[in-house]
Amino acid sequence: MTINYNSVSAVKAFLDKEGLGMRKKFGQNFLVNGDIRLRLVEALEEEGPSSGRREEVWEIGPGLGAMTRLLLDRGFGVRAFEIDPGFVRALKILFRDDKDFTLVEGDVMKTWPSASSASSARAAPLLLGNLPYNIAAALLADLIEKGRFFRRMVLTVQNEVALRAAARPGSSDYSSFSVLCSSVYTVRPLMLIRGACFYPRPKVDSRGLALDLRAGVDANTYPPCFYPLVRGLFSSRRKMIKNNLRSFIAGAGRDAGEVCAELLGASGLKGDERAENLGLDDFLALAKNLENMRILGSFEGS
Repeated sequence: MTINYNSVSAVKAFLDKEGLGMRKKFGQNFLVNGDIRLRLVEALEEEGPSSGRREEVWEIGPGLGAMTRLLLDRGFGVRAFEIDPGFVRALKILFRDDKDFTLVEGDVMKTWPSASSASSARAAPLLLGNLPYNIAAALLADLIEKGRFFRRMVLTVQNEVALRAAARPGSSDYSSFSVLCSSVYTVRPLMLIRGACFYPRPKVDSRGLALDLRAGVDANTYPPCFYPLVRGLFSSRRKMIKNNLRSFIAGAGRDAGEVCAELLGASGLKGDERAENLGLDDFLALAKNLENMRILGSFEGS
């Protein structure tokens, strides 16, 4: 069984024949532009495999398998995550003869940890995904904060999410999400993808996004308080960091003002600065100094 993935009418016909529908709650939009699909896969493999063996790709939201087919045809093994029971049924039929295809059924936010354990023999596979708008940022954050890193990720996300992920200090898009992404990956925005390239057509534009694992980064690079601290410092964006920091450490067992002054001094930062102007090294210095003060028990993970 084959589908013309570039034809909206062909996709509609297949959906009708199989009794399938697009479910808004899953954020389903098929990428029906073949040229863009090819460019995304080429971005994933532009440096080539790290060794002579076949590489595994995790694919998030395969839908009816347009990107899946491209990956398999180019020699990748695919572990696909699909939440929609109807599409799960279709994928089992469409790829039943492909021995390099593995399907993981259910919500990827819940299934990726077990899938990660199952493929732990592979040091750092690749990830490709046309991510639903409603989970893109949350999924990236979950993978990063729980230490599940990939050598490279190529994603299709809402344009706004892509700009936030790639934002630099001082820009209007810079946020705790920007720091989270840059803490592990070098982030590169790719092509802008207009709504007309999808079926159904979304009301907003998307963008391709490439994230390459930074050298020397692993799950132990950052203290446990790092990500909670970053979120805390951005919690009130227009406040100076001394005020957000004081709120973050309140209840830690020592005078918050005293701890705040000590932390800022040890980190070489001024209290009247704002989080939007701090770089990754600034946040890391604060987190390490906070860790060294050994007062984390009262608020770690807040």
